[in-house]
Amino acid sequence: MLKLAFVDHDAHFAHLINPMTATKQRVLLGMSGGVDSSVAGYLLREEGYEVIGVTMKVWPQDCISRAEDKCCGPQAVADARSVAHSLGIPHYVVDEADQFERLVIDYFASEYRAGRTPNPCVMCNEKLKFGNLWKKAEALGCDYIATGHYAIVEHPVAGRGDRGRARLRKGADPRKDQSYFLFSLRQPQLCRALTPLGKMSKSEIRAIARSLGLKVAEKVDSQEICFVPGNDYKTFLRSRLGEQEFHSGGIYTLDGNFLGEHGGIELFTIGQRKGLPGGSPEPRYVVDIDPVTHRVIVGTSADLICDSFEIDQVNWVSRGPIDESIEVTVKIRYGHVGARASLTPLPNGRARIDLHASQKAVTPGQAAVFYDGDIVVGGGWICRHEALTAA
Repeated sequence: MLKLAFVDHDAHFAHLINPMTATKQRVLLGMSGGVDSSVAGYLLREEGYEVIGVTMKVWPQDCISRAEDKCCGPQAVADARSVAHSLGIPHYVVDEADQFERLVIDYFASEYRAGRTPNPCVMCNEKLKFGNLWKKAEALGCDYIATGHYAIVEHPVAGRGDRGRARLRKGADPRKDQSYFLFSLRQPQLCRALTPLGKMSKSEIRAIARSLGLKVAEKVDSQEICFVPGNDYKTFLRSRLGEQEFHSGGIYTLDGNFLGEHGGIELFTIGQRKGLPGGSPEPRYVVDIDPVTHRVIVGTSADLICDSFEIDQVNWVSRGPIDESIEVTVKIRYGHVGARASLTPLPNGRARIDLHASQKAVTPGQAAVFYDGDIVVGGGWICRHEALTAA
């Protein structure tokens, strides 16, 4: 079971990360150049792990100037290297630009082209940080991969009744909990994952960094998608795809009235209000995007309300698949507080979620992650509600 305790630095920090002795176990630490992964390296080292820092280079050379202030950009690499030197741990840079392009950026663009709203952070965690990076970890003789995520990973413990499964739990700091972004990790990935910050708060992390004199102690957290400058995904897609590749079409009301043309379904998301035709007594919102007819369907705020939806590619995280309905709390987006719901398994890796209280703007392509208390039961990708499409 993964545990963590915090005491004052002046008396030396005591952090219990794994119940078994960590002495000489080797861990590959993903270092982004931020304060979180930097302090994670310190905690792991103090627990007795042999820590190897790795920063992924995910930017092609022709985009390097655009990445200057981004996660995994040139400054991040320099910051990570500086911290590793301060902690006395080796640091390497691994070039994952081609894989990042294929597994994350291509996915991001293709989801918008399909009328869905992507979540690239989930994909990056699954495919790269806890996916491809494991090959590097194995080559270096590592037992684990560690990150600075605010989430708790509990390894299997004899007698706990989890049948040898690792468990993923919410981070202790509700303002920073990142368990949502890790829902798609499979059991082999969780069993070799360490998240030493899971039971700590951001203020504690910064206090440790200050006490160590780390230059990243006050570094501002990134709030943007790392590869989208200014968080302007539309401009990014235009540069990525070109205007000629957008799926243009018509804007319609729910009852089929034509309101005007649009330049591409890629430029719209569910719940969007900006950029829609006026002339309505009530504000209009995007309530559906049809990737087949290229129609953008608009309605009122009330039309965004949802009582039930389906998800696919369900990953059962902390327990095995179910064969009957269970009660859960579901988050329909990262910033969502969660809503009580009934979860019913369906064939072919799908499930239906019946909300106890209606929710607004349930968005196809986003992750729906369901919890039992603070335990991540599983999650899946929200499917489009076909019945909304205008005839």
